[in-house]
Amino acid sequence: MNYWPESGEQKEFGALRWVAIRVRKRQGELFADGSEHKYLAVMTNLWEWKAKTLLEWHREKAGTIEAIHDILKNELAAGVLPCGRLGANAAWLRMSILTHNLVTALKRMALPEEYSAARPKRLRFLIFNTAGRIIHHARRVVCRITAQGWRQWLDLMPLPAS
Repeated sequence: MNYWPESGEQKEFGALRWVAIRVRKRQGELFADGSEHKYLAVMTNLWEWKAKTLLEWHREKAGTIEAIHDILKNELAAGVLPCGRLGANAAWLRMSILTHNLVTALKRMALPEEYSAARPKRLRFLIFNTAGRIIHHARRVVCRITAQGWRQWLDLMPLPAS
């Protein structure tokens, strides 16, 4: 069955497909509301996939948004908004999300496989803080690069294909 959203925003993408399943209770009072059946639905614009494949993919994603929310809130400062103004808070949240996206791209494209599940705090202490140290001395600002810092990471990174 096709579903067209009531607002005109999504109509240029075409109709959405929805796949629904019915879960029957097998024993006693399984559902808290006392109903005989429970219905679950997935709405998508993926028309090529079979219903079983779509439902399996959707179940695999369960819990991922909560993990991302935890990272944004606790490690990328999205949980502490800077002020009471909506525009400034929106910009702060967008910067946190951009930072998360950049860290994710860095993990997938540039870092070794062992860092694919590393959280931003771990990457900060392993990579960003070990590359060098900013020193203010004699009215000058100097970046002192450590021996194990970026040189070690540059040796691990693959060279771009030419």
